[in-house]
Amino acid sequence: MAALENVSIPYGGYWCTPFAKWQGSLAHLHSIQFAAHVAKEALAERGIPADSFDHAALGLTVPQKHSFYGLPWLMKMIGNDTVGGTTVSQACATSARVIQGAALELEQGMASASLCVTADRTSNTPVVVYPNPQGMAGSPDMENWVLGNFSKDPLGGPEMVGTAENCARDWQISTEEQHEVVAQRWEQYEAAMANDHAFQKKYMKLPFEVPDQRYRKTLASLPGDEGIRPSTREGLAALKPVVEGGTVTFGGQTHPADGNAGLILASPEKAKALSKDPTISIEIRGLGMARERPAYMPAAPVPAAKTALDMAGMTIGDIDAVKTHNPFAVNDVVFARETGFDVTRMNNYGCSLIYGHPQGPTGMRLIIELIEELVERGGGNGLFTGCAAGDSAMAVVVSVRNGK
Repeated sequence: MAALENVSIPYGGYWCTPFAKWQGSLAHLHSIQFAAHVAKEALAERGIPADSFDHAALGLTVPQKHSFYGLPWLMKMIGNDTVGGTTVSQACATSARVIQGAALELEQGMASASLCVTADRTSNTPVVVYPNPQGMAGSPDMENWVLGNFSKDPLGGPEMVGTAENCARDWQISTEEQHEVVAQRWEQYEAAMANDHAFQKKYMKLPFEVPDQRYRKTLASLPGDEGIRPSTREGLAALKPVVEGGTVTFGGQTHPADGNAGLILASPEKAKALSKDPTISIEIRGLGMARERPAYMPAAPVPAAKTALDMAGMTIGDIDAVKTHNPFAVNDVVFARETGFDVTRMNNYGCSLIYGHPQGPTGMRLIIELIEELVERGGGNGLFTGCAAGDSAMAVVVSVRNGK
C-alpha cells in the first residue's frame, strides 16, 4: 500500500493529561466524562469549535458505566451532537488503531477532520459477572477486568511478564542490561521535566487541576505525572527478578495508570487552518500491524514497524526519532538489536516504561511527544511502535517539516 498523502495533524492540535498511578488522584473520574471535559477545554483554549469535525473516534479498553454509548456520548458532551464515528478497543494498541481508522477515513475522502480521543482508568476496575447456567449451582463466572487479564492469557500463554522472560532468554538479555535501559529512560524523562516541565507543557496543561466527579470544583493540582519514582542504577541493582529464575524486575517493567489524550487528524488544508503554526506540517505517512509467535509479545513491534516503514517508503535509516510503548525494558533491547537503531537514542523525553500505562491513551501520548521532539529538531521522520495483548503490535510513521 502506498504512503498516505492526505492525512495531517495540525501543530498543537493534541493534548494529554498527566498520567496518575492507579488508585491515585484520577481514580474517581469516569474515563469518558473526564476525556470529554479535558477535550472540551483543550479545543476552547486552541480556538477550535467543536463543530469543526465531521468524524471522530474514541479509544477505550476498560469499560465504564454507560460506555455502551461510546463515541456519540463523548461528542455530545464536547458540544457536537451530529458527528458519528467508532469506539475502539485493542488493548495497548488502541491509540494506533484509532489513528489508523481515522486516517483511512481521511485518505478516502470520507471526512475532512477527525477528533481522536483515547481514555482509560485502570483504577477501580470493573468486576464483570458473566452468566453461566452450567456453573456449579448456577454460579456465574466473574472477572476483574484489569487484574484478571494481566494475570491470565486465555490463549494459554503465560502472564505478561512471561512473554518478556521468553524474549530475554532467546535474545540473552540480562537483568543488568535491562536496568541500564531503565536508568537511561529515567534520564530522558528528566529532560522532559527540566525548566519547570517545559517540554511537557507543549502538550500538557500544567499544573493540572483535578476536578471532582461533578466537575464543579478542584480537588487537587498535579505538577506533572503522579506516582513516579526515580530509577537510579543503585536502586535498580538492589531489585530481584519477579519470577524465580527470571531476569525481569519490577524496575524493568511499567505500571498501570489513569489518564486520557486527544489528537486531531485532518486534510492538509484543514490542518493548516487549525494549526497554531501553519508553517509546520505534520503528516501520517505509514501504518503497520503485526502479530508475533505466541508468548513473544515484546518482539511484535519489530515487524509492525517494518510494515509501517514499507508503507511510508522508508527504512529505519530514514528515521530520526523512535518512541516505543515499552511495558518492559526488554522491548527496547529487542527492537534495537533487530533494527540496528541505537537503544540510547530511543524514547527521548519519556516513555511508558517510566510514566506508566493507562492502556488506551499510552500510544497517543507517545506519538504526541514524538511530534514535539521532531519539531524541536527542526523536522524529520519519526516512528512509534508498541506491543499489545495477544502478541500483537502496531506502528505509525510521521513526518514533520518546518517551512520557516
